[in-house]
Amino acid sequence: MTSIYTTLAKGIALSFFAIFLSSCANDSNFSKAPDFPSRHALENADTELSDEELNNTESKVCLDEELVALSQTGTWNEKPLPDITDLTDSGVYDFPVVLNNKVKMYLDLFQTKQRNHFSHWLARSTIYRSMMEKELEDGGLPKDLVYLAMIESGYDPLACSSAKAVGLWQFMQATGKQYDLQVDKYVDERRDPLKSTRAAVTYLADLYKEFADWHLAVAAYNGGPGTIRNGLKKHNVDNFWDLAAKEHLHLETKRYVPKLIAALLIAKNPEKFGFTDVTYSRPVRYDTLTVGPGMSIDAIALISDSTTKEIQQLNQELRLGKTPLNQEHYTVKIPYETAAVASKNLSRLHSIVSTDYKTHTVKKGDTLTNISRSYDVNKTTLLKVNDLHSNKLVSGRNLRIPYSTVRYQLLPEGSSKAQKASRENLVLHRIKPGDTLSKIAKLYNIPPEMLVHWNGLKDVHSIRAGQQIALYIDRSNSMKSGKFAPSVASLKADKKKLSNTKADNPYEWYNVQNGDSLWAISRKFSASTADIKKWNNLKSNRIQPGSQLKLKKV
Repeated sequence: MTSIYTTLAKGIALSFFAIFLSSCANDSNFSKAPDFPSRHALENADTELSDEELNNTESKVCLDEELVALSQTGTWNEKPLPDITDLTDSGVYDFPVVLNNKVKMYLDLFQTKQRNHFSHWLARSTIYRSMMEKELEDGGLPKDLVYLAMIESGYDPLACSSAKAVGLWQFMQATGKQYDLQVDKYVDERRDPLKSTRAAVTYLADLYKEFADWHLAVAAYNGGPGTIRNGLKKHNVDNFWDLAAKEHLHLETKRYVPKLIAALLIAKNPEKFGFTDVTYSRPVRYDTLTVGPGMSIDAIALISDSTTKEIQQLNQELRLGKTPLNQEHYTVKIPYETAAVASKNLSRLHSIVSTDYKTHTVKKGDTLTNISRSYDVNKTTLLKVNDLHSNKLVSGRNLRIPYSTVRYQLLPEGSSKAQKASRENLVLHRIKPGDTLSKIAKLYNIPPEMLVHWNGLKDVHSIRAGQQIALYIDRSNSMKSGKFAPSVASLKADKKKLSNTKADNPYEWYNVQNGDSLWAISRKFSASTADIKKWNNLKSNRIQPGSQLKLKKV
């Protein structure tokens, strides 16, 4: 259909990114009580932008052109055209539709300059539309509000604005939290299509309950209920169009309503507006499975006979690619009709921890300290795995940087024992709160002093929570015995070095027993309590059973 409004759109060079940016980067979601600052207040905040978001900001010139064109379409409270049946065969809307120059401008824009991008939105709309319409209907809201997500995010669950509004419905974190969306280091439920839709339904219902007008309610969704509330009172008006005519709302909020109306007019009657060649996406379908904490999407893909990419797409709220460590159980989404096989495979899943290596090329100015800090590996480990005998580095040399990896396999059906597949000697152990070298040594079946030697530690007390230490473990022996064992070659070489060190070492180690006191130990080893405290950097006479004390040999 040839648009009769082409002249209104002349000079508009608006790209998809500009439309997207204008609908999610400068707008805002707000709670009813308390009110939160709008996205307008946040748009100049000092926030970190991704490369994609920075690219979006480059379309600001096009956005400005759109806003200029909009400002030239007459007054905001002009009387709407009496009839819109010439634009649609349906005429059935549960959201109040009007036609005026503002709406006509967006109708023309979507059919011309933004035709390809609007086609893309239409194609994506069917992924979530049936789910969204059901939630809106269950909440007693107009199903046409499904197109609010179109202008907010283009139906992209990963959409993120420069003001850090996220998801299909572009929730700010504070608003999402008020509407029970979990956002932490592990999960961002604003990216969960179903949970965020339910939150949006509740939020929109709250806004309509307050304003009793859908134009005002969606304007409040964009610009904040406080802004709308104060504007109605200040200017003594009772509808969106009269309020928009005042110098009160941001232009970004004003255009939100006509943009939504234009989008739903076309989306409900795409063929009438010339969109006859859209290839619609299939609606998302999935099963669910409850798993434990820390399960990676790789493992979930394996047990559900799927791919990592498919599991990622179904569970885009998982920020670290694994289920939350702070929840005992978590329900993940898996491909449709895979629940039975995934549940069966869950008991067969086995994780294999091993060590892999990345490469670091030494640059001018690099030091072993800086490199070890950058990769969170201690210097002694770097020296050992690279066969270095000093801290001196040569520019251009490649260093091996060890890091822990986890891969997964399904054990044969009926198998009850884990099969250790890795023969790698190096194990990286992260110190946890409450860990001591004695406990770690017992876990890996090695002498505590070997840990000190392998990691260049001052003594058995010089570890801290969060620190990473290296162990050289013979995993092949571990498979046979069920216990960790030091690598034979490593143990022989290191014990020889250790014995040479011990020959010249006037100190020995004493394991503190239940009932021991510093005074009793000093009597036993013919030393003063002051000396023992000095040798072990103790600040008081208090000692714990299981700890070790360095004492001079008698």
